[in-house]
Amino acid sequence: MVEPTESEPKVELDRFVEAMIAIHGEITAVQEGRVDRDDNPLKNAPHTAAMVMAENWAHDYTREQAAFPVSSLKRQKYWTPVGRVDNAYGDRNIMCSCVPLSAYTDDVTATAA
Repeated sequence: MVEPTESEPKVELDRFVEAMIAIHGEITAVQEGRVDRDDNPLKNAPHTAAMVMAENWAHDYTREQAAFPVSSLKRQKYWTPVGRVDNAYGDRNIMCSCVPLSAYTDDVTATAA
């Protein structure tokens, strides 16, 4: 769920709405069979700069559809450094790279003693 605050400028809210409408359009195109169910901009998102600029492009959709699904991205775009990693595996198998909690409790115990 997305909950924009009143501190978000209208321009950003408009960009967000434009993106949601574009994503709905991509979903509809898949549902109606206008684009390949397995090879489409939605399923393969996000597209990194390296992917879009690679010499070989093995998709049925254009590089422009991959890189700039909405027109506002041509003026301002964040290029994600990675594509999907194991699809939803990371969502289902959360991994923390933090120091274990025992590292903190050991320090407190040693200091208190």
